[in-house]
Amino acid sequence: MKKLPIGIQTFREIISENYLYIDKTEYICRLMQGKYYFLSRPRRFGKSLLISTIKEIFSGNQELFQGFWIYDKIAWEKHPVIHIDFSSITNAKGANNFENNIKIFLNEIAAEYGLKLDDNEPKEHLRELTKKLHQKYGNKVVLLIDEYDKPIIDHIENPVKADENKEIIASFYETIKYLDAYLQFVFITGVSKFAKVSIFSRLNSLEDITQNKDYAPICGYTQRDLETYFAEYIRLLQDELQIEKQQLLKKIKNWYNGYSWNKGADTVYNPFGILNLFKRREFQNYWFQTATPAFLIKLIQEQKVAIEDFEGYKAGKQIFDSFEINNLDPVSLLFQTGYLTLKGVRRGRYIFGYPNYEVKESFLTHLFAVYANLAISKASPVYLDLLDYLAEEKLSQFQTALTALFAGIPYQLHLDHESYYHSLCYLILALLDAEINLEENTDKGRIDGVLEFEDLVYIIEFKMETAAEALEQIKDRRY
Repeated sequence: MKKLPIGIQTFREIISENYLYIDKTEYICRLMQGKYYFLSRPRRFGKSLLISTIKEIFSGNQELFQGFWIYDKIAWEKHPVIHIDFSSITNAKGANNFENNIKIFLNEIAAEYGLKLDDNEPKEHLRELTKKLHQKYGNKVVLLIDEYDKPIIDHIENPVKADENKEIIASFYETIKYLDAYLQFVFITGVSKFAKVSIFSRLNSLEDITQNKDYAPICGYTQRDLETYFAEYIRLLQDELQIEKQQLLKKIKNWYNGYSWNKGADTVYNPFGILNLFKRREFQNYWFQTATPAFLIKLIQEQKVAIEDFEGYKAGKQIFDSFEINNLDPVSLLFQTGYLTLKGVRRGRYIFGYPNYEVKESFLTHLFAVYANLAISKASPVYLDLLDYLAEEKLSQFQTALTALFAGIPYQLHLDHESYYHSLCYLILALLDAEINLEENTDKGRIDGVLEFEDLVYIIEFKMETAAEALEQIKDRRY
């Protein structure tokens, strides 16, 4: 079996060291019919590997692609490539370090091609490097920019620094527009789409393929990819877990599939989760563990967003272009970072939801820990105890545990907002792994919650004052 390329983002290394590569070259061949592209995907979704693969194709290294779709489909030509990875351009302390780091990076690329650049600002470095490469090699230049938004995202909690970096890279990207005659192909990736960065507002020819149905599976693994490329690993996992194949595939899909960028029509698996599943042969929250969304949770709290609305959230198309550092929309941010995905479109409104079990359970557990003022390590034992009490109809113990939980929340956190308790109760119920339907409609009104077990149904009504008022409403409306 080929080795699993966990953390390896270089195409040449994957091929030369006999790692498994899921063939995406047909999509790249289709891209080569055009010139300027932008793609947004969450972290650890294969963007960097895609960029590396494109680099080897335009470098004319046909021998690396033997056995892959593109091998005999194109006329292999060698182009000079400028590959800029902003995740590796660190931003040290000091006003001018970020600009200097860009210049150092471009000088290193120039040196690889035997060129020397004058001491100019970054955008002039890019202009000079592109022209000199074209003059030296005759062929037009390929420009690949990975993680274009990293200098902004890294400072999302510091708007002043984020804006400063945004202005630097806006000026840098604006240069691309004036290099058209020297460029063969331009491909830019990132996590987020900042509408006011010059790359989008001034480079009018840039095609955003993020939600283009023809490129929906360009990153991530399809169901066919999973069952074809990982067939031997699936058999190993079957033996390990002593489980029937179709049952195992269903479980893998529930845990790691569900990401969609074409209105829910096609879904893909997160590569990082799948690779780690087959490496460790156990179901865990692999992708989520790599980065806790502390800032996201803080933003949700500050804007008093109703957590229970995330599943099935509806919004207009404008939400995809509303990502601005000084006016962050939580749902837009959750979508672009991979915590929510597209489930479908209804009457012009886009419907969002959690992509899979891994993301939902992990994200809600972190939210629960914050809302309940608990350490994350103590969050799971608390709601699992509550689950046992309800399943065993030990309602007095459930009430005692819930009261103790609320008593541990500092007053300044909730400020007697009913919505705070409503969200906390939703988090508890959603984490109990039982069906919870908030605001379920009946012919008599709306039920705050319906919690269903195999042989039990709990009708839930939230009230800030007395339980008697809630019970009276349940009875009067015949919930």
